[in-house]
Amino acid sequence: MRSAAAVKQPAKAPPELVIGQSAPFSGASAQTAKSYQEGLLAWFSEVNRRGGIHGRRLRLISLDDRYEPKLTLRNTRQLIEQQQAIALIGFFGTANSKAILPLVEKVGIPYVAPRTGAKAVLSPYRPMVFNMRASYQAEIDQVIDHLVRDGRHQVAVVHIKDAYGDDGLRSTKKALARHDLKPAAVTGVMRDSTNTNTAARQVVAANANAVLIIATFTTSAALSRDLSRLGSRAQLMNLSPVGIEGLQDALPAGQANGIGISQVVPFPWNRRVPVVAQYQQLMQRQQKEASYGYTSLEGFLAARWLTAALDKAGPNPSRANLVGAFRTLTNLDLGGFKLKLGPGNNQGSDLVELTFLGSQRWGP
Repeated sequence: MRSAAAVKQPAKAPPELVIGQSAPFSGASAQTAKSYQEGLLAWFSEVNRRGGIHGRRLRLISLDDRYEPKLTLRNTRQLIEQQQAIALIGFFGTANSKAILPLVEKVGIPYVAPRTGAKAVLSPYRPMVFNMRASYQAEIDQVIDHLVRDGRHQVAVVHIKDAYGDDGLRSTKKALARHDLKPAAVTGVMRDSTNTNTAARQVVAANANAVLIIATFTTSAALSRDLSRLGSRAQLMNLSPVGIEGLQDALPAGQANGIGISQVVPFPWNRRVPVVAQYQQLMQRQQKEASYGYTSLEGFLAARWLTAALDKAGPNPSRANLVGAFRTLTNLDLGGFKLKLGPGNNQGSDLVELTFLGSQRWGP
């Protein structure tokens, strides 16, 4: 008879790998934040279904910060100190990222795919930041080049009054200067404000034939309605953070037609791109009625990037060796979406495409 000490004990399941996120899950940008989270979960759920990373399941902890930098900092402390997150992913906002970067760098935790392309986050080189999306400068350069080619030289800029808006305005002035142009008008509005009548009147008074809107969809939709009411026929352009799904929902049927938006991930309905086909398949598995979009695809791609690094980091990853694993992924093809890192450069992609809304939504 075997002694109690000789009885083989069942092996303990390896601990979960906690991944932290802080985003505006309430307020005007809630729809956009939830879409990004759905993309993250579509891939993390698939990884767990396959047995995890080296046998360890992934657990995403998402906290609401209402887009307020102070709450983002508080949430980040909780994710790092209490939840022992191995990485942070999918944070929203330029000001929010700036608020937590000193803590991120002090602790040495990977800060993956923040939803910002601001210069303050990308430069100078920050070894803990692994930025997936193209810079705002790259987005704005494409937008301005398109407008100039289209003969629209009277470009007004309407920006929100925060770090995102400030960065976008500087980038726009730089992009216009390459064509020996200056903004036809510049006006600022408060973040998520729908009080855009004054801004709309300034655009019309300047005879602008194009407007670059650097804002979230709440403000962009309000400005679009005011400009339409005033009879403006200016071409409206937005940057990728606007939240395309929210913008379409916020505008009456047909009024979104022709509005342009720069995008930093592939077209989410193009199944000829392998990673998009995989994204669609896994969104269908996660949702009863699958819906696709740029925001959830961005979350999905960010999750794929993070798990590729976790796999490289081995069965017992630390924050430090996860950072090292990211740096070994110098040329990663996720299936039609490529991420390249180099010495002193942690910006993975420079992809920018322009899309224009039609009278009907894109569908599965």
